[in-house]
Amino acid sequence: MRAVLDTCVIIDALQNREGFSKEAQEIFLLCANDRFIGCITAKSATDIYYIMHRFSHDNTASKSVLSKLFALFEVLDTAGIDCKKALLDEQGDFEDAVMTETAIRSEADCIITRNISDFNTTGIDVYTPRQFLDLLETESDNR
Repeated sequence: MRAVLDTCVIIDALQNREGFSKEAQEIFLLCANDRFIGCITAKSATDIYYIMHRFSHDNTASKSVLSKLFALFEVLDTAGIDCKKALLDEQGDFEDAVMTETAIRSEADCIITRNISDFNTTGIDVYTPRQFLDLLETESDNR
């Protein structure tokens, strides 16, 4: 299974956000243990750098975080066609629509996000971190 992680899930894990980090970090661990293929979009990478740099004020540390993420997750190119299709999407949030179009074009199976309601009109499965963890557990039990 290939899953695109929304920026919020990545930041939850990296910044140890209370109430959200445990599930996000568990998703990182399952990806590292080859339970699924985790992906981030190129657009998300720039957002992650910006947020981490704003948090740390350290260019080297922010780049180091990205380097580690790139080793763990596949980086999906966001193409012009994704942006153009996102303009026609009925999702309220353009940024989420771009992620959705990138995920669909890249043949990802799903998106993992805390903001599941932002993806209510998508053509791809969308899970909260808890739902995704439950899905992986169910798949594991059925083997």
